[in-house]
Amino acid sequence: MNQFNASRRPMQAQRPNVAPGNAEARKLAEDLMDAMSALLGLIERETELVRAGKVREAMMLESKKQELSRNYVGAVGQLKANQPQLAKSAPELLSTLHRHHDAFRAMLQVNLTVLATAHAVSESVVRGVNAEIQKRNVPNTYTAAGRRAAPGPRHITPLAVSRSL
Repeated sequence: MNQFNASRRPMQAQRPNVAPGNAEARKLAEDLMDAMSALLGLIERETELVRAGKVREAMMLESKKQELSRNYVGAVGQLKANQPQLAKSAPELLSTLHRHHDAFRAMLQVNLTVLATAHAVSESVVRGVNAEIQKRNVPNTYTAAGRRAAPGPRHITPLAVSRSL
């Protein structure tokens, strides 16, 4: 990576990779739990809004979601850097974090499923509207064989969709 790209990346607070004591292990765990809780709360809110059809409101959460995601990734990075030491000094804390992280991933999967469903539904609606518009613009003609004639390119009207809600 060149210096230009390195200077554009946001600086993350990196702790030195030293063997954490019990207090340091708890601090790393608390940081990760706080990051997961904050991100999970926002994701649950986004899921509720999308399920209720309030996509505009859900989209307004994007900047906060990005910020919380960065915090989460930073906390996971710190924990991974110190995982061998944590496994020795606080194995019960590490197993608790794994359980919480599994629940966190399950909630993320629910959110991704809701978002994928909303995407599929909206795509289906747009394709349906486009099909109806094209039917109205194409003349009803038949070939000599009695089959419906395929429309020529001059009869197909593009559909413009505004992405801003």
